Amino acid sequence: MYRRIRDLREDRDLTQKQMAKALNCSQQAYSNYELGQRDIPTDMLIKLALFYNVSTDYILGISDNPKIQK
Repeated sequence: MYRRIRDLREDRDLTQKQMAKALNCSQQAYSNYELGQRDIPTDMLIKLALFYNVSTDYILGISDNPKIQK
């Protein structure tokens, strides 16, 4: 999951600082999420999914399909 959020960010040419601002957290906290040094809280997971328009299952690695299932 940590690699996946980094890939999503890099695919959009965003910095960790930009993501931290979008998610209303510190750059250090966001970096810790990407490095797997800190678990991603549920509310942050939801924000990430909404920001990238992908499912939480995709971020968590449960699914390889990034689209939200209806």
